[in-house]
Order: sequence, then C-alpha cells, then structure tokens
Amino acid sequence: MAIKVCKFGGTSMADANVIASVKKIIVSDRERRVVVVSAPGKRYSGDKKITDLLYACFNELKSTGGIQKSFAPVRARFTGIVKQLDLKLDIGAVLDATEKRIIEEGSIDFTASRGEYLSAVIMAEALGAKFVDAENVVFFDGHGQLDGDKTYKAVSSAVAGTKRAVLPGFYGVDVHGKVKTFSRGGSDISGAIAARAVNANVYENWTDVSGFLACDPRIVDNPEQIKSLSYKELRELSYMGADVLHSESIFPVRKANIPILIKNTFRPGDEGTTIVPTSRFIQSGNVVTGIAGKKNFTVIYVEKSLMNSEIGFMRKVLSVIEDEGIPLEHIPSGIDTMSLVIPGDALDKERLTRITDGIKKAVEPDVLRVIEKVALIATVGHGMSSSVGTSARLFKAMAEAGINVKMIDQGTSELNVVVGVKDDDYESCIKAIYKEFFKK
Repeated sequence: MAIKVCKFGGTSMADANVIASVKKIIVSDRERRVVVVSAPGKRYSGDKKITDLLYACFNELKSTGGIQKSFAPVRARFTGIVKQLDLKLDIGAVLDATEKRIIEEGSIDFTASRGEYLSAVIMAEALGAKFVDAENVVFFDGHGQLDGDKTYKAVSSAVAGTKRAVLPGFYGVDVHGKVKTFSRGGSDISGAIAARAVNANVYENWTDVSGFLACDPRIVDNPEQIKSLSYKELRELSYMGADVLHSESIFPVRKANIPILIKNTFRPGDEGTTIVPTSRFIQSGNVVTGIAGKKNFTVIYVEKSLMNSEIGFMRKVLSVIEDEGIPLEHIPSGIDTMSLVIPGDALDKERLTRITDGIKKAVEPDVLRVIEKVALIATVGHGMSSSVGTSARLFKAMAEAGINVKMIDQGTSELNVVVGVKDDDYESCIKAIYKEFFKK
C-alpha cells in the first residue's frame, strides 16, 4: 500500500475541536499512515502558543528551580483537550511526569520539545495509533546536523507493520542522548524526515492556508494561488520570507523525489499547492511564480580600484564578518565593488563600527559606505530564464512606481532576481512587481 506522511501544524492542534477535525482528515484516507504533529498554537488573537508557554517555564526554572506557576497554563490546556475529546488517557499522570522531567533535565531544548511530545501522545490516543517518540528515532550527529542514515532506518523500523503511527515533530536527540530541537517551525523538517524514511508517495503538510500565494496577502489583496512550484522555487521563496513551509524541509524529500502537498486543515477540500522535483516541474505559463521579501537589512558597500586583481581581497573582507559571527545574506559584486548584505538585527552600533574599521584595516578601500534599513525582494520563477526582457519589465515597473533600486543580485541559474530598496518602499515595490507580472 502507498504511504502518505501528513504533518499537522500548530493551528491544526490548537484545541479539541480542531484536533477532532484532524482525526477525520486522517482516517478518511487509509494511506495516511504516518502522522507528525506540532505543539498547539494560538486558539484566538492574544492567545499564547504552547511552545512560548514552555519557554516561560524554562525561564522560571532558571530563576527559581521550579516551574509550577508557568507550567499551570500548559497543564490546563492539555487537560482541557483530553477532557473535551473524551479520551481515556491519564493526562494528569503524563503531565506530572513531564513536569518532573523538565526540572530534572534543566534544558531549554527539552522543555521546548514537550509541546510536540504531548500533542503526539494525545493524537496517538485519539487515533488508536502507535506513539513513536522522536527521542528514539531522530538523531543528530556530533556537529548538530541530522544523522540521516541512522534516523531514516530508525523511523522506518519503528513504523513498520503498524496500521498508523504518530510522531512528535521539532526534536530528536544528540550524540549524548540529550533532546535537541530544530529551529522554530522544525516540525516541517520532521515530517519530511518521516516521508523520506518510509519512502512516502507524498508528504502532506497541513496548515491554516490553502497553499502558497504569489505574494503576501497583507500587501496585495487576494493574490493568485500557486498551484505548483519546484523545490528550487520553494527554497527561494521560503528563504526570502514566504513562511508557509520551513525552508529546510525540502532537503530530506528532495533526494527521494517525494512531492510535497500543502493543504488547509480548515478547508480540506481546497486543491492546495503541490511542490515537485525540478525535473518533474511543468511550467504553468506564468513567467514569475512568486514574490517574497524581508525588511531591515544593512548593506556595507566596499569600493576599490583593481579589486579584482588583488589576490585574497574578498577573503580578507569576509574574514572580518566571520570573526564577528554574523550571517551574510547576499554578496553582489562588480569589477571594483562588492556589497555585504547583513540582517539588521544581527548588528548593533558597536559591532558595525568594529566591522567597518576591520574592513578598512584589512583592504584599505577607496570608498566604504553603510546603507541601513534596506528591504530585499526576490522575484522567483523558472519562466524567467526563458523569457526575454523579464528584468527589463521588473525594473520598468519599479521605475513607474517611483522606487529607487539600491542593489541588484541575480543568480547564474536565472531563477530569481533580488532587488534592494528602502524599507519604506517595500510594500509599494511588491505591489508594482505583482501588478506587472500577474495583472497584465
């Protein structure tokens, strides 16, 4: 029988009513045999996610040695869910053991992981399915990276022969046997790991939206839905802020050519968005697939005559950034210029001063200029490489909207064009690009 792995996000686990709907979705298809769940998310505006409540538990643990006060809302939330679902699970005993172990472990990763753990215990009980603890099947190596071979074998073995199995997302264990979490949103990665482990025919990722939209609906009213996109396009859009799916979740399934299907828990009949290997991607006819971006970058512009002939010039500049432990987003360059694009929240005045002084000392540039409050906007699509004049249309649209371009970066794959504009022009720029490629 074919196997579908389905992952349900925080909004899909928010309360008993939604969990009951999730159960109906799962049991409606016999192929949905492996289920990965997140911690409960917000039930309403102003509510708190379980993971945030657990971080509060860790803060209390550090300051007082206990978590009774902060754990109380966690206890109440899960107790209420079990009661409303009318399950026979002794949730009180499970929560007592969880509270005790959080104190014993004294680890922020372990504490944060308990939302997924408790969600999975409850979902397994609701489905009458096997509970598979990620502590026993998801492994990180000595460098903190996923130990793929060991993990895939363990997951496959744990679910073999079961009618249905439930795994908590977001965490595994390190080489010392201690719980280690992925970054926030990491349950998407856990779902992809499970899909790869069982060689699923599809990885269904259930969330609160009906797939990817061509751009942020908070900026453009009712943007077009993307019916299909490639792994590469997904990676570009997710990295640049389209947060429907964790950008790293494609890596496990990409190697096995497993498609991802984004579905809406609250509107299960909607078509959703299918994400497929690039080799199987069929062009929809649109030149551009989607537009995404982020604000608050700092650009350090470096100019020096004959830079290109100075051996080790770029290495010297980058070593200054490396010494500060700061991530770089882009490095557009010319024959005598280069720009270092850095997330603004990674810099303070002292660190920025150290970087600029370090670059001046290392390479003695003719010009060094800092530009703050820059937004990066990526226009992404396989059709861009085969359509003449795409960049011209992009810059014409921006010019007509009165938007000044601070920076341009286009990869050799011609899959995307990234432009830098003032933060204040971010929304106007996205509107202008969307109008050019989706409204004409």
